[in-house]
Amino acid sequence: MTHTTVPSLRAVDDAPTVDLAITGMTCASCAARIEDRLNRVDGVTATVNFATARATARTAGDVSADDLVAEVEAVGYGAAVDDPDAEVGDPDAEEARGYRTRLVVSALLTVPVVLMAMVPALQVDGWQWISLALATPVVTWGAWPFHRATLTNLRHGAATMDTLVSMGVLAAYGWSLYALLLGDAGTIGLTHGVSLRPERGMASQQIYLEVAAGVSTFLLAGRTAEARARSRSGAALRALMEMGARDVAVLRDGEEVRLPVEQLGVGDRFVVRPGEKVATDGTVVDGTSAVDESMLTGEPVPVEVGPGDEVTGATVNAGGRLVVEATRVGSDTALAQIARLVRDAQSGKARVQRLADRVSAVFVPAVLVIALLTLTGWLLLAPDEPATAAFTAAVAVLIIACPCALGLATPTALMVGTGRGAQLGILIKGPEVLESTRAVDTVVLDKTGTVTTGEMELARVVADEDVDEAEALRRAGSLEDASEHPIARAVAAGARARGVALAPVEGFANASGLGVTGAVDGVEVVVGRQRFLADRGLDVSGALEAAREDAESAGATPVLVGWDGAARAVLVVADTVKPTSAEAVAGLRELGLRPVLLTGDNARAGRAVAAEVGIDEVVAEVLPAEKVDAVRRLQDEGRVVAVVGDGVNDAAALAQADLGLAMGTGTDVAMEASDLTLVRGDLRAAVDAIRLARRTLSTIKGNLFWAFAYNVAALPLAALGLLNPMIAGAAMAASSVLVVTNSLRLRRFRSSSTG
Repeated sequence: MTHTTVPSLRAVDDAPTVDLAITGMTCASCAARIEDRLNRVDGVTATVNFATARATARTAGDVSADDLVAEVEAVGYGAAVDDPDAEVGDPDAEEARGYRTRLVVSALLTVPVVLMAMVPALQVDGWQWISLALATPVVTWGAWPFHRATLTNLRHGAATMDTLVSMGVLAAYGWSLYALLLGDAGTIGLTHGVSLRPERGMASQQIYLEVAAGVSTFLLAGRTAEARARSRSGAALRALMEMGARDVAVLRDGEEVRLPVEQLGVGDRFVVRPGEKVATDGTVVDGTSAVDESMLTGEPVPVEVGPGDEVTGATVNAGGRLVVEATRVGSDTALAQIARLVRDAQSGKARVQRLADRVSAVFVPAVLVIALLTLTGWLLLAPDEPATAAFTAAVAVLIIACPCALGLATPTALMVGTGRGAQLGILIKGPEVLESTRAVDTVVLDKTGTVTTGEMELARVVADEDVDEAEALRRAGSLEDASEHPIARAVAAGARARGVALAPVEGFANASGLGVTGAVDGVEVVVGRQRFLADRGLDVSGALEAAREDAESAGATPVLVGWDGAARAVLVVADTVKPTSAEAVAGLRELGLRPVLLTGDNARAGRAVAAEVGIDEVVAEVLPAEKVDAVRRLQDEGRVVAVVGDGVNDAAALAQADLGLAMGTGTDVAMEASDLTLVRGDLRAAVDAIRLARRTLSTIKGNLFWAFAYNVAALPLAALGLLNPMIAGAAMAASSVLVVTNSLRLRRFRSSSTG
């Protein structure tokens, strides 16, 4: 009796590892600062993942977890030891809800402020004061996350995009407040004119409340999208842990006692009834059954188990009653180890720093210096000009440099791209996945459920000479219809699909894992493995033996049917290749990708499927941990690897890959661990997903170029006093419109499979 066991997947590493949950990070530069600080500690090698808000540090010597927490707190962020065995929470979802509340309220208050500033017909008497009342909550409460981050960073001598946002918003608001309270801008009946250059002596009449409120609202939209993306990154672990059983029937003095699974200990014996999940890893001590391990192995055929065979927690008992002795519990189980693999693979990913954050390392301090130089330059070099002219120019610099378009560049393209993708059955998790799509050169395809249907089907019937094929199928199908085994169901379903009328069965008997017997139309029929028929004296002809061997060499399952002392036909049951898989592989090659087939099945089955769809490279007979190793080997060869899979066994490989694509017809765990989810069970969607991701990345880069080009061109004009701050605000809004319009072009993306 064969049985595929899932061994412990715990990695052995001499260096202790400390996982920290980080709070307070607002951009990729924050992660870089924390990582740099941790790596300065002797004996520490650390990586910080902004997307998952986690730090993983390998320590040597006397460095403790408390020491690492103190180092993180020293640069202005929060940290706590992250216990991988504890219940997985979702702090990012709470953060996203907080940002969304601020966004909704701010947007409702900002719209009328912008309209009154831009449409003179709406500038009713006292409109300036109405704008002040509406903009103040946005600038203070709505933009508070930016102000708070700025204060934290300034205390530690750092500047980020938050610094520029906060200073730009406060400068625009502060000048407006000054002009309203101490200048002439608050005069009832005053309206704004439009001039390309600042009007000398008119600075005290200008207000920029629409700039202050608009920047705050646009950037809140971006932060909301980011928090939602980070929330999804941790969902794989939550989905994994939810797969396990909640309680278990433990045997105590021969009686069944229902207990929470957490109270189960090594050596305890527990009962698993048909349809129940196996509570933990263990060994069968009594009973026989078929166990569905597809969620762990990815293979569709349940495994026959009996006394002495190992079973894995979270798999499903599809047959009889089992008594199992627990051998591994808690964090030692295969399920928990796979969860740890997913967690470690996510943390070990190369950090993808967004383009805007990378450039901001230079851009932000440069703008602050330019604004300061502008103010001092005007005061020193133009003493005849009023001081308001110097301040007007400096404010124009900050306003024109406010990264409104930068903040919109990624979220708008992502929202339009993901919206179009959803219409095509493609789900993109966030902006951090896009850069890898352009560099990917190898795509690893899981066989079962990805290239194939993942379901057993009757592929063909080979009848012996002088035997009617329909009659052989009728007798086999009738007998198998009385069984609950997946292969039996495939035979019965295949018979019905071919128009064969099934007959009643008498004296049905099932030999677990071997075959079934019974009388059909008064004839004793035997269906099952060759050995099962041989034990009952049924001879197999040379032709049928050749057909059986051919089926096995192709990775299919041969089932023999016989009566009257001889085998009469071979029924070939197989996990069939999806009709669109070959076209999809060809499409992947056209994108410059090298396909590799990865499977836990035997090498013959893998090679047969690969040949059918046009794949040259096959990696077969791999367990979940080995799938991760296979991906790492390809990466060690210098390849940039994408993985397409659908099972829990693929989750860690999806997380380890440079780009993970999960088939939506598979498990939630695979989908949550991936970067891209293909809702359709059609592999051609993987081609569309990579095309769409690349197109979205190109759009983001185009948006960033225009946003920066606008800043670079306008900054000198503002510094020289040639740009009215009001026009600067309008130009900033125009750059945002350009970015949004460019992003909307993604709605025209078409699927290659629909022509």
